[in-house]
Amino acid sequence: MPEGDTVWRTARRLHAALAGAPASLVDLRWGEVDEAPVRGSEVEEVVPRGKHLLHRFASGWTLHTHLRMEGSWRIEQAGSQTAARGLRRPDLRAAIGNEAWTTLGLRLGELDLVRRSDEHRLVGHLGPDVLGADWDRGRVVDNLRATPPGTSIAAALLDQRVLAGVGTFWASEVLFVQRLHPWRDATDLSADELDALVERVHALMLRGREHAIQSSTGVLRADDRAFVHGRSGRPCRRCGTTVRVAPLGRAGADRVFFSCPGCQGGPAPTDDGRPQAPLGARRRR
Repeated sequence: MPEGDTVWRTARRLHAALAGAPASLVDLRWGEVDEAPVRGSEVEEVVPRGKHLLHRFASGWTLHTHLRMEGSWRIEQAGSQTAARGLRRPDLRAAIGNEAWTTLGLRLGELDLVRRSDEHRLVGHLGPDVLGADWDRGRVVDNLRATPPGTSIAAALLDQRVLAGVGTFWASEVLFVQRLHPWRDATDLSADELDALVERVHALMLRGREHAIQSSTGVLRADDRAFVHGRSGRPCRRCGTTVRVAPLGRAGADRVFFSCPGCQGGPAPTDDGRPQAPLGARRRR
């Protein structure tokens, strides 16, 4: 699922293409959503909120979208063949355009059209946005300390009510950098540990948002962009121990999470110790 830095870049590109011009093209292919409130209205801004996107129109309405796992927004020159092909795609869920640009929302996971005064119904539950103007390190630390006992620090970082924008890539990477065990109870961490963790994820994502490719290492070459995420079965870049992957969360709603047992205080509680081949190794054979 695209994380806050990816959504931030998407919002910036959409804003550059759409803001300040009337939406001559509005095509929302989502249930019974009525396009009338925004058709022909000027797009005032496109802004991110965590992993959510908000197109705000001068008419006082907001188009809210969420990419989920497979969604994306593409920008094509208005009237081009690629724009025309995009408008014919069966997975098109939204198209917003003006005389210069056509933007295509493909395979979107959520779409709502609401009055701007009702945005809180869709994003009001979110914690401070890691990359937003509402960022508040102290509040996030307090939110982490207030998580229910038994909540792992990895799960707490992924809870968008605690802080908005972090996904499994940045959660895995920041916990590695801080040498914290992902399955450690969040309430067991000291105030200093939490403060340093929150400051580090903010710093990493601020740096990372400027690049089209996610990288926590600062290197953009393939296979060198992460410390642990996606590197199960390979040696840790810091200590040489084999990086491991294990499920995080309850069965049926779990996600895979990567860590180094050598740097982060041991394997996951559910890790059976069996050898893990590098991701993609079977496909290459």
